[in-house]
Amino acid sequence: MIYLDYQATTPLAPEAREAMRPLMEEAFGNPHSPHRMGREAKAAVEVARERIAAPFGPGGRLAFTSGATEALNWAIKGIATPLRNTRPRIVTTAIEHAAVLDTLGWLATQGHEVIVLPVSPEGIVDLDAAAAAIDDRTALVAAMLVNNEIGTVQPIAELGALARAAGAVMLCDAVQGYGRVPLPADACDLIALSAHKIHGPKGIGALWLRDGIVPEPLLHGGGQEAGLRSGTLAPALCAGFGMAAKLMGERAGEDALHLARLFVHARSLLDGWTINGAVDRRYAGNLNIRRDGLDVARLMSDVREVMFSAGSACASGSGRTSHVLRAIGLSDAQAKSSIRLGFGRYTAEEDLERAIRLILAAAERQKAWA
Repeated sequence: MIYLDYQATTPLAPEAREAMRPLMEEAFGNPHSPHRMGREAKAAVEVARERIAAPFGPGGRLAFTSGATEALNWAIKGIATPLRNTRPRIVTTAIEHAAVLDTLGWLATQGHEVIVLPVSPEGIVDLDAAAAAIDDRTALVAAMLVNNEIGTVQPIAELGALARAAGAVMLCDAVQGYGRVPLPADACDLIALSAHKIHGPKGIGALWLRDGIVPEPLLHGGGQEAGLRSGTLAPALCAGFGMAAKLMGERAGEDALHLARLFVHARSLLDGWTINGAVDRRYAGNLNIRRDGLDVARLMSDVREVMFSAGSACASGSGRTSHVLRAIGLSDAQAKSSIRLGFGRYTAEEDLERAIRLILAAAERQKAWA
């Protein structure tokens, strides 16, 4: 099996697994308990918290969540809801994750005004449209750092500057970009993260909050996280997340060089295929490509040895054409003939080459039988 679906989830780093093990076995205390086991568990949580928040610099605080979906829901609803009467507008882009777009769709039914900014055929937000939309009625601007389907990198610094000038809060979905591409954290007020996209465990994410930014709670109870997010933390998941974040920092240069080599080699093999989205302003571990007339469902069935995707895992099986590919101007037929290859730290060059050659052979068989 060759795994090329890194945007859906990443393999758990062995170091993260080892960091988790003792907290699942002998050191299983509740981190909110006052006794020794509880204090030891809490200490492990705080080490993890510091490691994850390190790239954002001094100030701010990091609250653990059950994942990025919760973090995004909390950030959006927690900021927008109290301001519905004075700042009803929320601005986002057409290629955001469903956790953002569906949340905003619900808020639109509650009296909020949602502005969805267009993107270019390369998948980059229109900054002129953003400048026109972000005004003194805007409560929140929400944008993704690296797109989960096509890998394009958004101008977060510019969007953050527009938001700040208008007195709005800037939320960045950094799930796919954290530790991989530069993030102008000083332009952001809220940043959503997910452990399992950086070789950490599933079931845990985080929301970083700039000092002075206090979204209303999404969950009510004990207020264990920053007095704002309730629920007993899982120290093992926190520790795994923290170790994964530490590795992202330590291996950033090595990982980037590895991915650059893989990206160049993959492109050299894919003659006749078109890249969806920008070629240069993208994360190198994402290759979203299309070939006209390709039956993707059949391709995936014919190449079962390779784990790849036809788009976002969250929308898989919905039957809907990718909203991201439609937003960059692709027709339904072009969107349905697109596949996403995601690779990363543990992808060997020979495995990537073998996977692509299997895909190419299956695509050629389709063409011959058409």
